Amino acid sequence: MANIAFILLCHKDPEAIVLQAQQLTAMGDYIAIHFDARAPAAAFAHIQDKLGDNPNVAFAKTRIKCGWGEWSLVQATLYAVEAAVDAFPRATHFYMVSGDCMAIKSASHAKALLDSDDCDYIESFDFFESDWIKTGMKEERLIYRHFFNERTNKTVFYNSWWAQRKLGLEREIPADLQIMIGSQWWCLRRRTVEWIINMTKTRPDVMKFFRTTWIPDETFFQTLVRHLVPESEIRTRTLTFLMFTDYGMPVTFYNDHYDLLLSQDFLFARKISPEATDLKDRLGRLYASERDDFKISDEGRKLFGFLTGRGRIGRRFAPRFWETETSLGRERELLIVACKKWHVAKRLVGSIKHHTNIPAIDYLFNEEDTDLPDLGGIQSTLGKRTRHRRALMRMLFDYYDTDRLIICLDTANLDLMQDFFNDRSTTRLLELECEFSDDYLTGHAKRVGLAGDQTADETMQQLLPTIRYDVVYESDRIRDAGFEHHLRLRELASPDENTPTICDFLSVSEDVARGIAQTPYLFAD
Repeated sequence: MANIAFILLCHKDPEAIVLQAQQLTAMGDYIAIHFDARAPAAAFAHIQDKLGDNPNVAFAKTRIKCGWGEWSLVQATLYAVEAAVDAFPRATHFYMVSGDCMAIKSASHAKALLDSDDCDYIESFDFFESDWIKTGMKEERLIYRHFFNERTNKTVFYNSWWAQRKLGLEREIPADLQIMIGSQWWCLRRRTVEWIINMTKTRPDVMKFFRTTWIPDETFFQTLVRHLVPESEIRTRTLTFLMFTDYGMPVTFYNDHYDLLLSQDFLFARKISPEATDLKDRLGRLYASERDDFKISDEGRKLFGFLTGRGRIGRRFAPRFWETETSLGRERELLIVACKKWHVAKRLVGSIKHHTNIPAIDYLFNEEDTDLPDLGGIQSTLGKRTRHRRALMRMLFDYYDTDRLIICLDTANLDLMQDFFNDRSTTRLLELECEFSDDYLTGHAKRVGLAGDQTADETMQQLLPTIRYDVVYESDRIRDAGFEHHLRLRELASPDENTPTICDFLSVSEDVARGIAQTPYLFAD
């Protein structure tokens, strides 16, 4: 069975460090600690006093001062790794954690996972080809030498960089290395760690290069593992669940996140709030348990994006220059059926096609597999359809040789509705007002990835009111937009009441409209 040596880099809260070490070693595992030399000596002495008699605890032989983005973080990690390798010959895996990390699965579950696949877990994406770096420096991290800390010596940091750039002092990357990048929270096998330690001693050129790269903890281990280990033995993922806000700050977890954390497909989570004492206690007991009935729904990141995005809804796509002066055609009429229940809109559109000769297309801006003709590739992906929406619609009008065309949109697509209503063509909108049961909203949450089949009932009950509010809010936004030809078909209205609305929307006779309104089970789930 796997034996884990945890590599802990920490710099504060000695009592929490002691508790964390006791919890992680209680099941027979090990931990090697590097406590930042910037921290008070008394704090480190306290940790040593409390853990000194624990044979499963080791300390880095050298303590150094660490700074974000510096080589010092990698060096501190190497010191702790070397201490773990020497002290724990039975350790099979080395797992990088911080003082803010806690297990979200039992130790038995974690070991079973590691035993099931002989591999290394580390994010390892191509530095130049991937989009892992979203903002800021990219190749400048590597090709220039960084001797100063950007956070503590910002002026000197950038002056040094600009001076090298102006003087053309770019440097070569070691020729045999493919630079990789990823999260610093990895789990590596003993053999891999020993290979890395050996490479630090036999490749001074590699060490010299990384010592002056910027944020090397995101590239050093990621590059060396890819260089030393066959690709088939690398799982390009982390076993630690972490999320970041739009501002690059880590998301913090609190007491009420227990069920959410357990349902994620990870072994640990970062970062746990220092104030979340109840959560820490429950997770500590969980790790020591034999529990192995975890139901994985893995909805955490989508749920976070959904909840945080609600407060800043706006136009999703800016107008493109090639679209601002183009039109679907002044003589053309675009008919939009908007409904959150996609199957209801499709049922209505199917009835319309049965009763009229108006071409209709289902959710072409929402579903990748919508049945569309070959239009030269513009229809191939949702991204292309949305970016080139007016061009796409013109081509569809031409393809069907018609001046009237029906499409379905989700009620969340206000940006698309606004764009089409701003066109010189005539645009009409028929909104289908549906009733939403808890069962439907639960199914909707699962379809869009906010929940999974194994999401806890408690989590779902907390989520349902928010989803219901969002559905209502989408309808309110459509009304507030003040579209000129906005009609509503209501589920609670009778076919006779809905007939005039359909008649007006489609410009068809009352008999035809009534036939459509009487479509069997039109609003049924």
